[in-house]
Amino acid sequence: MKDLVAEAQTRVATVPPEHAAKNEGPAALVLDVREPGELETHGRVPDALHVPRGLVESRADATATTAEARLTDLRDTGCVHVLCGSGARAALVADTLRSMGYEATVIEGGFEAWKAKGLPVES
Repeated sequence: MKDLVAEAQTRVATVPPEHAAKNEGPAALVLDVREPGELETHGRVPDALHVPRGLVESRADATATTAEARLTDLRDTGCVHVLCGSGARAALVADTLRSMGYEATVIEGGFEAWKAKGLPVES
């Protein structure tokens, strides 16, 4: 996995948590790819779209019956800021989204950095 993450990191940009928080709105989206249990235990980013890592491709494909409009609507018009616990899964997802035609970045340091910066979190 380390090699896959390192390779993905060479192809995707990162943004500080504060940047991702400021860009929330119609042209940007925070995509949280943590597992449901992580959200229950550690909290979540308000207004973020939650799609576990294993379901991202089916939610990002506009032709799939499982497509998520909040995500697919940004394919040509906005940016997806990907968040996980520390950044590894986010790098894999951002790289996948990039290959699917999305503009996607990784939120540096993941959810732990988000919280450490005092950005909004809800339980």
